[in-house]
Amino acid sequence: MRTRYSKPLSVVAIGMLSVTASQWALAQSSDGKHDHGNAHHHHEHDHAHEHHHDEDIYAGYFDDDQVEDRSLADWQGDWQSVYPYLQDGTLDEVMAAKAADSADKTADDYRAYYQKGYRTDIERIVIDGSNVTFHDPQGMRSGEYAYDGYEILTYEAGNRGVRYIFERQAGGAAMPEFIQFSDHAIAPHDAEHFHLYWGDDRQALLDEVEHWPTYYSADLDGRSIAEEMLTH
Repeated sequence: MRTRYSKPLSVVAIGMLSVTASQWALAQSSDGKHDHGNAHHHHEHDHAHEHHHDEDIYAGYFDDDQVEDRSLADWQGDWQSVYPYLQDGTLDEVMAAKAADSADKTADDYRAYYQKGYRTDIERIVIDGSNVTFHDPQGMRSGEYAYDGYEILTYEAGNRGVRYIFERQAGGAAMPEFIQFSDHAIAPHDAEHFHLYWGDDRQALLDEVEHWPTYYSADLDGRSIAEEMLTH
C-alpha cells in the first residue's frame, strides 16, 4: 500500500512554541516565583516524550501529516557502502547482537539477510548540490537530479516508511533515471546514513524491499559504523 505526496514544508515552530509556553506556565508557583524543581521535572518528561516520539518515527510509526518534503541537501556529502564491512567480518558483532535479541534467528541468519540487503558494487556515492556521483570498480559516473516527491509505503509488519524520490535531469543513461532515499526520517534532517534504491522504473523501485544498499559517511571507519549500528 502506498500513497504519493508532495506538499510544501509545514511550520512546526508554532507548535513547539506553544508547548514551551505551556510548560513554562505550569512551572510557575502560585506566588509567581519560578519552581525550579517542577520545571526540571517537566523538562525531563518532555525530553523523554520527544525521545519516544523519535523512536516511533524511526521504527515506522507516524501520521501522514507528519511527513514533509525534503531536498538533496539532507544527503549532501561523501558516503561509503557498508557492504564491504559485512563481508570482511567487521559487522559480526552487530549480527551477534541482533541474534541475541531474536527468538528464532541466528547470527548467520542475519548475516545472510544483510548480505542480500547490502549487496552492491557502488562503493561510494558523492552528493554535491544536485549532482550525484556513483563510484564502482569500473570508475565513476554522474548525473543531475531534481525532487520528484515522496511515497509512503506500508510494510507487511504494519510499520511504514517514506521514500524520497529524485529524477535524473542530465547525465545520460549511465546513471539511473530515479534514485530513492530512505533513512527513517520523515522531514528535513541531515542524514546520518541512508538506504538507496536506484533504477529506471519508478514503480518497480517502490516494490523493492529486499535489496537496500546502505551508506554511511566516508569519514567513518568500519568499527565506528558498527558502533553506530549497535545503538539503533
